[in-house]
Amino acid sequence: QVHLVESGGDSVQAGGSLRLSCVASGYTDTRYCMAWFRQAPGKEREWVANIDTLSYSPGYADSVKGRFTISQDNAKNTLSLQMNSLKPEDTAMYYCAAVRATGCWSLFRQDLYNYWGQGTQVTVSS
Repeated sequence: QVHLVESGGDSVQAGGSLRLSCVASGYTDTRYCMAWFRQAPGKEREWVANIDTLSYSPGYADSVKGRFTISQDNAKNTLSLQMNSLKPEDTAMYYCAAVRATGCWSLFRQDLYNYWGQGTQVTVSS
């Protein structure tokens, strides 16, 4: 059973930066697709970014491309999301997710992930 714990959420002003972290434990395999999703009040949970723990190949939603960077430190079992140039529309609960996979291609839907963290809140004010 993979256990995920997020941290790093905070309240910032537009244009600011935050770094989210997700520490994983309980891995039973060496290759996972790790992802960040977010959910704003009244909206569906949406995919933000993902990364293959073997190839380190990242993928980003168009809404965050060029502003967010996902990274994975396998030695520390830690997934990170560096968020720059934050906008009020980035305000949401951010979730870390994982699934055993041979890559992250097409893994954009939340129902494809079977391990989830509890979430960390990011609030961006204008």
